[in-house]
Amino acid sequence: MSMNYPEHIWHNGRIKPWAEATVHVMAHGLHYGSSVFEGIRSYPTPKGQAIFRLGEHLKRLYASAKIYDMAIPYDLDTLAAACRDVIKANGLARAYLRPIAYRGLGGFGLSAETPVDVAVAAWHMGPYLGPDVLEAGIDACVSSWQRFAPNTIPAGAKAGGNYLNGQLVAREARRLGFGEGIALASTGLLSEGAGENLFLVFDGALHTTPVSAALLNGITRNTIITLARDAGIEVVERDLPREYLYLCDELFMCGTAAEITPIRSVDGRPVGTGKPGALTRRLQSLFFGLFDGSTPDKRGWLDYV
Repeated sequence: MSMNYPEHIWHNGRIKPWAEATVHVMAHGLHYGSSVFEGIRSYPTPKGQAIFRLGEHLKRLYASAKIYDMAIPYDLDTLAAACRDVIKANGLARAYLRPIAYRGLGGFGLSAETPVDVAVAAWHMGPYLGPDVLEAGIDACVSSWQRFAPNTIPAGAKAGGNYLNGQLVAREARRLGFGEGIALASTGLLSEGAGENLFLVFDGALHTTPVSAALLNGITRNTIITLARDAGIEVVERDLPREYLYLCDELFMCGTAAEITPIRSVDGRPVGTGKPGALTRRLQSLFFGLFDGSTPDKRGWLDYV
């Protein structure tokens, strides 16, 4: 599939042409997965384009870097400005942003000291899992690949190397004809999707797996929990067995890229009625309402470009 690349990118302190943002083939990050990154969306709003929860995303970028002992050579305000600048440079009305920090060219050992390079890209991206999925939902499967065990790879860091596992989950699902895969933790209990958090609905209440289930504590996950509780919807964080995927009334995945994507079946078994449910629709309305003004931004989540 061809990709229409944007014209400009922010790389190591300045906006430059996309084609000039190069990395040496012997860079540490390429060989060892030593990168940390974020995915952030901006949306058009009645008050202008706004980046969603920019500060929280960038704070998590620095937290991920801290876990991996990477010193990002720019402060948070500089990267926030870079996010705004790259949107403007590319003339985007809405955007998916990808700030990334990675160990560049230096030594060749695992613990080698190398420079840390930083880039921020921005491009237009529609629904991550395909056209119309936000309305129609997807068919998912439980993957044969599990998430990493505790104290092996830190699931709480959004690091490039972590997503090798997600690639196995996602590519297996596509090969089998499903829209996305769902991973179990090393305990055999539910974890998350290939790159998305999970919510199950039972009797009008939201149930989601805890951060101890080898998952990234997603910012969209936190947004949904907050919006639901504001609306008087019960939210329960707890361990969940695989079979609950087949027994729940509704099921959806969420993330910056996936937004709120309903799941209509798992392993060929319909979820509820086999169609996106009423609570899923309500949460979609509350979430997207942040950008059309129908849901008040009470917490200052919108950072205007």
